[in-house]
Amino acid sequence: MTRAELHELGYIVPIATVPSILQRGILSHRRAEKIVHQSIALQNIQDRRAEKTVPNGRALHEYANLYICPRNPMLLKKSDIHEQICVLQVSVDVLDIRNAIVSDSNAASKYVRFRPAPAGLAIVDRGRTFAEWWTHDDQIEQWRHSAQKCAEVLVPDVVPAPYVIGAYVSCDDSRQRLDHLAPNLSITVDPNLFFQRGAA
Repeated sequence: MTRAELHELGYIVPIATVPSILQRGILSHRRAEKIVHQSIALQNIQDRRAEKTVPNGRALHEYANLYICPRNPMLLKKSDIHEQICVLQVSVDVLDIRNAIVSDSNAASKYVRFRPAPAGLAIVDRGRTFAEWWTHDDQIEQWRHSAQKCAEVLVPDVVPAPYVIGAYVSCDDSRQRLDHLAPNLSITVDPNLFFQRGAA
């Protein structure tokens, strides 16, 4: 994958948390623990991430993690609460933040590779990462593809708020809720992103 092929990054978050992010930025797990906030993180995944260290870098929980393609297994697992969440659009300029890292799959996966950004995008398989689905007859291949769908950009400590350039929501009710909390944020309704029926 090249930088020219990447138009934005995504961060999955409860709508209620957006005002805090627009004030403080997108925080690493470790920094977010120090403030009151809602989380939709899967505990078993966070337990694995807590044990991981980025090669030649820091503990994984010291990075704010952004998805290269937010329409991924994590968002599918949260489709039952789609009205309560949004995907923040984050500028690709975060790739230029000092010590930012690219992973070719879920950063907690067993066989993940890491490379410094922005050149590290070269390890990301664009076709598989942006594939509509990741199901395969071969279970091992499905696990591998599922991990690739969750390729990440890792930013040390915090993604400053100005890098947040908009948000996606699944429906008009969510748009109204988010617009009330963040009236200056550009909001796009995209049911398909959130795996909703009737999506265009």
